[in-house]
Amino acid sequence: MSNPVTFELIKTCKQSGARLGVVHTPHGDIPTPIYMPVGTQATVKAMTPREMTEIGTKIMLSNTYHLHLRPGEELVKEAGGIHKFMSWDKPVLTDSGGFQVFSLAALRKITEEGVSFRSHLDGSKRFISPEVSMDIQMALGSDIAMAFDVCSPYPCDHRTAEEAMHRTHRWAERCKKHHTRQDQALFGIVQGAFYDDLRIESAKTLADMDFPGYGIGGLSVGEPKPIMYDMLEKIEPHMPKNKPRYLMGVGTPDCFLEGVLRGVDMFDCVLATRIARNGTCFTKNGRLVIRNATYAHDFGPIEEGCDCYACQNFSRAYIRHLFKAQEITGGRLASIHNLRFLIRMMEEIRQAILEDRFLDYRKNFYENYDMTRNF
Repeated sequence: MSNPVTFELIKTCKQSGARLGVVHTPHGDIPTPIYMPVGTQATVKAMTPREMTEIGTKIMLSNTYHLHLRPGEELVKEAGGIHKFMSWDKPVLTDSGGFQVFSLAALRKITEEGVSFRSHLDGSKRFISPEVSMDIQMALGSDIAMAFDVCSPYPCDHRTAEEAMHRTHRWAERCKKHHTRQDQALFGIVQGAFYDDLRIESAKTLADMDFPGYGIGGLSVGEPKPIMYDMLEKIEPHMPKNKPRYLMGVGTPDCFLEGVLRGVDMFDCVLATRIARNGTCFTKNGRLVIRNATYAHDFGPIEEGCDCYACQNFSRAYIRHLFKAQEITGGRLASIHNLRFLIRMMEEIRQAILEDRFLDYRKNFYENYDMTRNF
């Protein structure tokens, strides 16, 4: 059976080794490296699908755990699947629900069979296993589904990390066996916490399972960034060259640069819209808190040269006013800007790789970006 999702490696930057590619899916092509906005509840917060298209979004994520609890995957299936339900005709990736079960759910109990837990919404008893996660994601109808995995906490000892990794591998085999939807691809997830030997073993084991793509999970969970970068360097030689690599839950500009440098193709994070709702914006110079009094009489855009709707039409003073007046439009405009900033950054990165100047782009970015105003 041919896979519905394939990866085409177009170019490797001569200057840096960074990868330029395309992920082909049933709902369109995804140029890589790519930032994927997160639509947890089948919507990117404060944004409409039309606006997401206008800012250049090529793929969105939705959350298996949250959609299972509300409104339920059967209702989404009845609506015609996730694309029709949310009126989005481009690719969708759904996570497995594993991270949310381990981080949000109360009174969870992990066994070899799966995870029993109580809903964070109403306290009702729930159970998700690898097979249940596959059933949910197949009902949702995303283009890319993720295997149900075990995410180790930071920090944890070697034995705990090893047990979680081996269970992740066993669960990956069960997911692959149970997954039958032919227009949906299933990605495996590399685990192993922060131990070189485990990360390398996990990368090799999952590569042997021959998934069409691979998530890199269990990073950006509280560890210092140099540790994350070190883990990426350790596993890169063991990741299949002809499959996309997805660094899960990572979404700051510096992490994009360092991830791409280490062979990552796909990124996602809720940070862009979360901080926007609090009045914080991405800029090429670092974090800008638009609620601050210093912007009360600033009639320039959030960022000079930005092509987003917010920057093209409104001033910092106006957007600050909206936040101070508790008008929801303020959060919407900041969300539009933040999402477009990250999407545009990836467009620039792809062009730099194409022209064999990614290291120059990275150097120039850091020369302008104030890391003391990072996230």
